[in-house]
Amino acid sequence: MVQLAFSTNAYTRFDLPEAIRRIADHGYDGVEILADVPHAFLADFDERDRERVLTALDETGLSVSNVNANTTRGYYDDAPPSAFFDPTLISGDEEDRRWRIDYTKAALDFAALVGAPAACVASGSALPGTPPDEAYDHLLDSLDELTDYAERVGVDLGIEFEPELLVEDTEEVLTLIDDVGSDALGVNFDVGHAAVCGEDPAESIRQCAGRITGVHLEDIAGGRGGKHYHLVPGEGDIEFDPVFGALDDIGYDGFATFELYTYPDDPDDAARRARDELADYVR
Repeated sequence: MVQLAFSTNAYTRFDLPEAIRRIADHGYDGVEILADVPHAFLADFDERDRERVLTALDETGLSVSNVNANTTRGYYDDAPPSAFFDPTLISGDEEDRRWRIDYTKAALDFAALVGAPAACVASGSALPGTPPDEAYDHLLDSLDELTDYAERVGVDLGIEFEPELLVEDTEEVLTLIDDVGSDALGVNFDVGHAAVCGEDPAESIRQCAGRITGVHLEDIAGGRGGKHYHLVPGEGDIEFDPVFGALDDIGYDGFATFELYTYPDDPDDAARRARDELADYVR
């Protein structure tokens, strides 16, 4: 049966142990850890930080659903408030790309430490000077190395497709997985991203059967083809009954994690309302 988790990326005004404890207070079974500032930016995350996280997990009994390494705003001294992907696995600069590969390895190591089944990463966008075909070659090379590493540490790596990135929909992520050809690579399936791409999320889930490393949940106003802004379920137009029906159909029994970073002013309220809205699907 699917279990519900909540991502710490909604709790950016709290430190990571406090975010974990607050999420536990709302009755969740799992927590997704943001591998970026202000929580676990792994380039600066020392042994004491790790011990504090392990203590919070032990005290709350929460499992870690996923380590979210999609963004690396901590790389910059003056990162803007928007989600920041660069450097990425497709960066044209070899040194930047190497940094991102090594950072993703650190995320896999951290996932192994906290007992998470997977870490996720996004492709990033093909920036000026790096045509999409060249960027895709960089992505394949990066993932060849990363999947070898993931197999060694025993943690899956999920690619999260997202509108306007190099890998932005179900067809593209499944093609990528086939091209890489590693059982350690799957898709961190974001229900809202599928909807924004104009896809039927339930049908997309069925297409990804056997390849889903984790699920992100949020609502989208306008449903299929709507604007990319994460909402608490019930505030948008996604129908979640067919989504959970599809997860049941494919035998998915992992975590479904609410990703509601758009509610930094009152993440406790968002966590409570989100769970109340969809709790019946996991009872």
